[in-house]
Amino acid sequence: MRAVLVLLGVVALVALVGIMTGFINLDQTRTAQLPHLEGGQAPAFKADVGKIDVGTEKKTIEVPKVSVQKPADNAQ
Repeated sequence: MRAVLVLLGVVALVALVGIMTGFINLDQTRTAQLPHLEGGQAPAFKADVGKIDVGTEKKTIEVPKVSVQKPADNAQ
């Protein structure tokens, strides 16, 4: 139970930081209306979120050569 609450807290903190930095932008496009005799209307939101492009590129990297030599066997 404690782990679930901690997880929800972390998710809320990440969402708050995203909204404060402008990475997430929420705009309400339709207001809510309470139901009278029939159904009401739920609010609608438009969410604009930032985009991150992740790409790859091929590179040739020179790796140093390592040679290992066994010590001479000097048994006396």
